[in-house]
Amino acid sequence: MKLWERYHTPESVNEAIGLLGLYDGAARIIAGGTDLLVDLRALMTAAPAASHPPHAALIDITRIPEMTRIEADGDDIVIGAGVTHTEIVRSALLRRDATCLVESCGVVGGPQVRNVATLGGNVAHALPAGDGTTSLVALAAAAEIFQNGARRWVDIREMFIGTGKSLLDSTRDLLIRFRFHKADVNAGEGTAFSRIMRPQGVALPILGCSVWVRLDDARQHLADVRICIAPVAPVPMRAQAVEQVLVGQTVDDASIDHAIQTARATIKPRTSKYRATADYRDEMIGVLLKRTLMTANERAKNLIHSRENAKA
Repeated sequence: MKLWERYHTPESVNEAIGLLGLYDGAARIIAGGTDLLVDLRALMTAAPAASHPPHAALIDITRIPEMTRIEADGDDIVIGAGVTHTEIVRSALLRRDATCLVESCGVVGGPQVRNVATLGGNVAHALPAGDGTTSLVALAAAAEIFQNGARRWVDIREMFIGTGKSLLDSTRDLLIRFRFHKADVNAGEGTAFSRIMRPQGVALPILGCSVWVRLDDARQHLADVRICIAPVAPVPMRAQAVEQVLVGQTVDDASIDHAIQTARATIKPRTSKYRATADYRDEMIGVLLKRTLMTANERAKNLIHSRENAKA
């Protein structure tokens, strides 16, 4: 069963863009292929008598340096769309300055999947349950794309039109890389991610939560907060009502309880036969929010690092 006619390995973004134009809608971008190859096989199984593969060509972006690097750029971090989840987990830069992203990418699938699946693929398929996506939203990331003949940056949330519906045309457009500010512990910033998943090896999150915080100069009150809890809607979204009640507060039992009440009043996860009931997921919002917020706050205060030094 032939899934494509030709396979290209461009070595630059411009070369990949040129190939997309050459095939005029008949090619697809591939990196890890953990979703795309499943989709292609499903298409061929559904139409076994088809006289030609679903796509004339696949364009493999894993040899393009710009799309496969993790690097610091001043106060920002830039990650190529072709970077794998394993590379993210192993990055010392990300472990220090984007801890939530490392934690979220570290629970995607199993080791074999993480070794090939990419952060860009997590976003390009526009699934609201993507663990890496949840952290990118909390980090206020931007995505660089090629679309309509030009490269431009968009807010990560603009990439999602609906469940499985991306801003990008997968046969003509290209997701190139991501950019976000470092979470600087010296500036009182910290991040964390946690999730609850089905235990039967399905690797589906019941809920995931990613939090970014910045403390005031005294390291006592929350000067700013960003929270993403997913999947609870057709697209990834910020829990803005929860963020608003936390700004200016200390992270204590009273403020956490208020945040949980606000979250449960404004976030309404539905029942999913693949995940859990709405009632259970609603209850878990509070569990995840408390756990993740407290960890991000401790990291912003450098308490976790201090405890590790004391043990050493």
